[in-house]
Amino acid sequence: MREQRKRLIGEVTSDKMDKTVVVEVTTTRRHPLYGKVVRMTKKYKAHDENNECRVGDRVQIIESRPISRHKRWAVVSILERAK
Repeated sequence: MREQRKRLIGEVTSDKMDKTVVVEVTTTRRHPLYGKVVRMTKKYKAHDENNECRVGDRVQIIESRPISRHKRWAVVSILERAK
């Protein structure tokens, strides 16, 4: 049986490349020693087949096979359009 692939929700920060968007995912974690809640951000390059995403859109991305040197994610859906 195939394992469930990871899904993340983030905001598009760049759409300048062809069929690729940069998605910034923000997560919160508790610091292991001090206990303070720390916000962490990470950027992922995701495949956008039809160039539908624009800067500021909230999107859901899913793990996929390696598409290029840095692309390992693909856009599943646009959850919210930029204003």
